[in-house]
Amino acid sequence: MVRAIDIVNLALEYCGAPIYVHKEIVHNTRVVADLSAKGAVFVDSVEEVPESAWVIYSAHGVSPLVRQKARARSLQVIDATCPLVTKVHLEARRFARMGYSIVLIGHKDHDEVTGTIGEAPEQTWLVSTAQEVDALVLPHPDKVAYLTQTTLSLDEAEGIIAALKGRFPAIVGPPAQDICYATENRQVAVKAVAPDCDLLLVVGSENSSNSNRLVEVARNAGLPSFLIEDEQAIQPQWLERVQTVGLTAGASAPERLVMQVIHFLKLNGFTQLEEVEMVAEDVRFALPPELISLSPRPEGAAARL
Repeated sequence: MVRAIDIVNLALEYCGAPIYVHKEIVHNTRVVADLSAKGAVFVDSVEEVPESAWVIYSAHGVSPLVRQKARARSLQVIDATCPLVTKVHLEARRFARMGYSIVLIGHKDHDEVTGTIGEAPEQTWLVSTAQEVDALVLPHPDKVAYLTQTTLSLDEAEGIIAALKGRFPAIVGPPAQDICYATENRQVAVKAVAPDCDLLLVVGSENSSNSNRLVEVARNAGLPSFLIEDEQAIQPQWLERVQTVGLTAGASAPERLVMQVIHFLKLNGFTQLEEVEMVAEDVRFALPPELISLSPRPEGAAARL
């Protein structure tokens, strides 16, 4: 998610405003507002972008139809799709070529899900719950594959996958799980600290899937949890009779918002700070080649993310 934000910032630096962005670059209202102030223009369709202008695809990816429309308008494209989402798209294409019925586990109308379904719309069925698996009617029940949205709850996905395997014993899946490592790591951390906390605050936006999943994971562990945009959203009654507050953030939440929440908590008596890191995240993805080619810096210097 940080990579996608940096791509927009670099595009504005290299090309100047306006830079058009297809959908929200990430699902965080503060990030979108900050980039809008710098000259990014967020659109729901590439048809809103002036011909031959620069457009950036969001981290959630787009369907082949969107790419086709962009070419028809001679748009100059910078693809900020998360490489982990691209992996799911490639798997969808591979399963489609092999003649599989594809069951996509995800949330209806999420931008990522829309893009993935677009890779093989005639061969893809969406399920969001284990109960929906029972209603699936597939043309070839003996040739079924499943994929998942990258920002799901691990427990949620595992339950649906188990239901699919029970219904379609021959079902196959991707070589490695599709859920984002950052999403997984945060969920694991929440489970680890839940027994020692009285409350969990998750910094993120309402439309952020991975942020909402963190709230769900905490509540499923019996820990009261709330999603907050920033420290101003914290209700005083939440902190009553609370000794220990857990704090985490969605993958697209800016670090400054987290620090502001920490400052607020310190002012309200929570003066001891302990950072818990379950897994060191040192994964780095390259910048899009279209952006690297625009860089005025020496070759390789832009790969600083």
